[in-house]
Amino acid sequence: MKDLLADFINDELGQGITEYGAILAFVALLVAVVFSFAQGSLASAISSAFSNCVRQLNKLNSYTST
Repeated sequence: MKDLLADFINDELGQGITEYGAILAFVALLVAVVFSFAQGSLASAISSAFSNCVRQLNKLNSYTST
């Protein structure tokens, strides 16, 4: 029984996935906090960034089709 308990305590097979889960939870919490503090300005900045990307992709598409 003592060996079984020692093996259970020393087993680190799930450690990596647990650490990744903790990091993912922290990042999700950080993103939620940022979105809650910057509601209006963040939405317009994201919209502007995506619009700029679409504009550049359309320009690139027009160059390749000619």
